Amino acid sequence: MEREKKKTGRGRKAGKIILGIFLGLVILLTAVGLIGMLVSHIGNKANLELARSFSAVENPDAVVPELDEDGYWTFTTDRDLKILQLTDVHIGGGWMSISKDAAAINAVAAMVTAEKPDLVIVTGDISYPVPFQAGTFNNMNGAEIFAALMETLGVPWTLTYGNHDTEAYSYYNREELSEFYESEELEHCLFQRGPEEADGCGNAVIKVKNSQGLITQALFLFDSHSYVDNDYFGILWKYDNIHENQIQWYREQVEALSAQNRAVLDALDPAALPAERENYETVRSLAFFHIPMEEYKTAWNEYVDNGYQDTQDVQYHYGTVGESGGLICTGIYSDNLFETMEELGSTQGVFVGHDHLNNFSLDYRGIRLTYGYSIDYLAYFGIYKLGSQRGCTVIEVSPDTSFDCRGENYYQDKYQILAEGAQKEDVTMQELGAPEE
Repeated sequence: MEREKKKTGRGRKAGKIILGIFLGLVILLTAVGLIGMLVSHIGNKANLELARSFSAVENPDAVVPELDEDGYWTFTTDRDLKILQLTDVHIGGGWMSISKDAAAINAVAAMVTAEKPDLVIVTGDISYPVPFQAGTFNNMNGAEIFAALMETLGVPWTLTYGNHDTEAYSYYNREELSEFYESEELEHCLFQRGPEEADGCGNAVIKVKNSQGLITQALFLFDSHSYVDNDYFGILWKYDNIHENQIQWYREQVEALSAQNRAVLDALDPAALPAERENYETVRSLAFFHIPMEEYKTAWNEYVDNGYQDTQDVQYHYGTVGESGGLICTGIYSDNLFETMEELGSTQGVFVGHDHLNNFSLDYRGIRLTYGYSIDYLAYFGIYKLGSQRGCTVIEVSPDTSFDCRGENYYQDKYQILAEGAQKEDVTMQELGAPEE
């Protein structure tokens, strides 16, 4: 009996110790969580103030977009229209990413201010709410900081969604983020949620017209979605494709916009007709989304297999694949978006992001495929110390329906408009695409 009492006493004592440890851990984790929330609040407030500290971009010749009769935002101009593609900004919005978020804000502000674009298009991943790197699940923080910056700069802007903008564990889904981006408070944001019959959020068209009413370029924006095949957290890198009903929507819009142009051409005085009428009869267009098509991989591999020389189907412009092992992360399924583009003869170029160290631009079977230079300071471990991949892509669309583009690295002297007291970080300008040792 005495032994049983001693065993019971020891058991109760051990139980109290375990309970004490458990409660101590709960209290510790709660305290850490509360401290993290407090630091995040202070840090995000500071970065919002930073974003609002810049001056508006001075561009007296800027083209002001207006909503056309079909509900699409439209730029009307007889000069070249300048578009700045940004991608993978990756604002964490949490206590662990405060300084890196500030660096991203400065980079975007410097490039937009220097380039003075008519339009900024972000091809995905404005937000990066990954808790072990950002310190938060709140993806609205990154959206609000970036929106505050762009509204302060006063340049028309829009976006397509990336896989990180709305993670499975994020507080806000695409519909809720879209409500924010469509809010009247963001007077310079041209984001439109898009038609219900096309999957995703942000499938939209922005038109460029000349003074005759002819569409000289249609800018198609697609939601390329996120993870699929039960890869809810993106651990297996299983990415989605653009869906068939989106491709059908694209086809219908190309046909409708081309019909608009033909009607304008038929109404023009013969003396006022453009020299190459056929360039307008099928509307010319560019496409913007986050996750690259399979053809990016096919075209690059063909170029590499030919000894880094052009082929009949591939003509190289610039850039390389800097991802480890030559990685190009496309959707895991097959789609016929590229084939539809070829068939319709409308889309001249495609712009994507997603792979932060890839920045090539090449023609494949008559369509130019371009990776945008990324901003990311956060998602890839140690990327804040590297600089060759960071920058923007400048796109010029001309009244004659042609276009050209170039990648611009951030670490140039012309990009110097930083926040007061800030300076560019020291980085290593690594050789992208160099053979691994």
